[in-house]
Amino acid sequence: MSLPQLPIDEVLPALLDALAAHDAVVLQAPPGAGKTTRVPLALLAAPWLGERKILMLEPRRIAARNAALFMARLLGEPVGQTVGFRTRLESRTSAATRIEVVTEGILTRMLQSDPALESVGVILFDEFHERSLQADLGLALARESQQALREDLKLLVMSATLDGARIAALLDDAPVVQSAGRGYPVEIHYLPPGREPWARHLAAQLPVLLRREPGSMLVFLPGTAEIRRLARALEGTLPADVLLAPLYGDLSGPAQDAAIAPAPDGRRKLVLATAIAETSLTIDGVRVVVDAGYARRPRFDPGSAMTRLVTERVSRAAAAQRAGRAGRTAPGVCYRLWSESESLAEFAPAEILNADLSDLVLELAAWGCRDPATLCWLDPPPVAAFEQARALLVRFGALDEAGAITAHGKALLTPGLPVRLAHMLVIGRARGQGRLAAELAALLSERDLLGARHGADVAARLQYLRGERPATGIDPGRLARLRQLVTRLGGAGQGTAADIGRLLAVAFPDRVALRRQGGVPRYLMRNGRGAWLDDDDALAGEPCLAIAELDGQQREARIFLAAPLDKSALAEDFGNEIEAADRLDWDEREEAVIARRERRLDALLLESRPLSTVSGGAPVAALCIGIRKRGLAAFPWQPAERQWQARVMQLRGLPGQGDLPDVSDAALLASLEQWAAPWLEGITRLRQLERFPLREALASLLDYSQQQRLNAQMPTAIQVPSGRAVALDYCADNGPVLAVKLQEMFGMTATPAIAGGALPLMVHLLSPAGRPVAVTRDLASFWQQGYPQVRKDLRGRYPKHPWPENPLDAAPTRSVKRRS
Repeated sequence: MSLPQLPIDEVLPALLDALAAHDAVVLQAPPGAGKTTRVPLALLAAPWLGERKILMLEPRRIAARNAALFMARLLGEPVGQTVGFRTRLESRTSAATRIEVVTEGILTRMLQSDPALESVGVILFDEFHERSLQADLGLALARESQQALREDLKLLVMSATLDGARIAALLDDAPVVQSAGRGYPVEIHYLPPGREPWARHLAAQLPVLLRREPGSMLVFLPGTAEIRRLARALEGTLPADVLLAPLYGDLSGPAQDAAIAPAPDGRRKLVLATAIAETSLTIDGVRVVVDAGYARRPRFDPGSAMTRLVTERVSRAAAAQRAGRAGRTAPGVCYRLWSESESLAEFAPAEILNADLSDLVLELAAWGCRDPATLCWLDPPPVAAFEQARALLVRFGALDEAGAITAHGKALLTPGLPVRLAHMLVIGRARGQGRLAAELAALLSERDLLGARHGADVAARLQYLRGERPATGIDPGRLARLRQLVTRLGGAGQGTAADIGRLLAVAFPDRVALRRQGGVPRYLMRNGRGAWLDDDDALAGEPCLAIAELDGQQREARIFLAAPLDKSALAEDFGNEIEAADRLDWDEREEAVIARRERRLDALLLESRPLSTVSGGAPVAALCIGIRKRGLAAFPWQPAERQWQARVMQLRGLPGQGDLPDVSDAALLASLEQWAAPWLEGITRLRQLERFPLREALASLLDYSQQQRLNAQMPTAIQVPSGRAVALDYCADNGPVLAVKLQEMFGMTATPAIAGGALPLMVHLLSPAGRPVAVTRDLASFWQQGYPQVRKDLRGRYPKHPWPENPLDAAPTRSVKRRS
């Protein structure tokens, strides 16, 4: 067997020696070096392998399938002989298979059913730099199997851009073998879009680049929606010799083969691909890569239990992988749609840090591991996401309260589906709706068959899956794969249309939703989050939904897939979770506390009916809601209470008086339950507050010593020189204010003060008619400078009252002058 020379060939002897001497090895090889297809073939003759198999993990189905096909062609055999592959939907192996390329979930199943993997000699983790959740889990389980059961089992971790030292340290300082150089050099050019949207900029640049550059071109885009939009934008703009070929995970096998295969003679290809083309694929004839610079990744929020897809910049490692696609078969060129000076993250975050961990927690429980810290992780599972996943599994009955797997949990592992869908399938079978549950599980385990523009109704997807509608515009390969999956999942019993929503509610109980009041189709989910539908969606008028897929936005999420749910079925399906309680609320229209008997399913109000009586201490809390809406004006304030409030606040503002409570309006409203509650018993309406003992309630805020201090430091009145006790106004502007007739202050030079002299009074000197003629905080100055003018202006108007030339020698008086 004569194989073409590849850069990886130079290090194969060192790699074989390292594997012979160690149980774990790390291989770093740049894109195009040939590691995916050359290393497994080189290991076949290793003495330590014997007759055992080589297992190689690939993170994507398309990569697993094509790697196996390529190696089989190199051997001159059909796939399924020496080289085979297994994915969730397809298997091509035989008794003669020595190299088995599998997707990551398959490895987990193999380890769970046979932890020792007696028939396997080495496990290869290809493209480990992608750090998928299943790759991390597979390595953790394989490492424990190796250490506990199989000392002769070998592990080889391979990547083009992996931090080799870090993974080597995880594997007890495993040796690192490095391959130098890619297959062919790749020139890098930068084409930043400036202020123009990147998608429009890309559509304008591609025809130019195709005329400039020979050979086929591979364009990296975030997702299938961008692929479709770009394909439409390019219609009529491409050179005549260019064939347009999409490439993404949901394409059928023949469509994927067409995108990867060489272009016909005299033609070249423009391949529009998602990140699946980053690794382990050689697209014949491609010498030009155009990288839009974005990737779409899931982000899981443990608080809402929802996952949303985010579009973000690629990492430097991913950009290097993409550029490497241009140098696989000849020298190439890569155009990047960003500035050379732009800073990118070194690596993409590991999926385990941002994913729903329900599947991982169930797999660990089946493995017998309740504490993930006992296993080997490059990045350990985040605690919050791990505990959220454990709580969901306990809710489903898949784990007991101690975290041990139950019989139901073991049943969930069998179908090879995500936990929620497996739970729905098992429950559906028990209800006699196994076929319907299998159809729903198949539909929801893949990307939406129709897309958001066709509305959110899952029933419409079922009609296409069953062939009840003509599948115009739907990839027949996708439909065939989904129908194949339905057959594999099995089950009998179609159920009814109403059972669609009920089964979805089994899988997504936290996403049962009720329509909010109003014209817009907005919903409140059981978990307390909001969701919405387009106005013209077929489900927009439904009062109750079971939601299967949303966009995961924090505030209000868009509903992508859902089904109507009979509200009356909630009592049957979630009866043990529905809580009935008497609730007291504030009725704004009646301005009164009302009592209701409610039935709730977490955040959802299922039923509410009024009660005729209001009893117990709880009305106080509801009454406080009404008081806060009205404000403190709801209480029967009199001037004396406002004066008391002002006295306390002014004393509190003086040095050394900070122990006094804050009795401002805002503070009183905030603390109603503390000071007003004892006097609110029996009051259920605002108008009943007319008899509220406000003075007593406020006084209770001060203890005895504070009351004494208030009375001493902030008196309600002071005695003026005339002998009369005059009330102080603490509520007046610039207060406290002493308002007194001018004649009553004759002879007094010092401005009166309170609080031990710390707070001078603002003195309003009044005319005999009680009108202010002077305002001062400096009496001595007034007598000298202000009084002569006042005397001149008023003695003619008020001749019966004394206006002495020297007021400091005059006797203070409250009456008119005595007759001569």
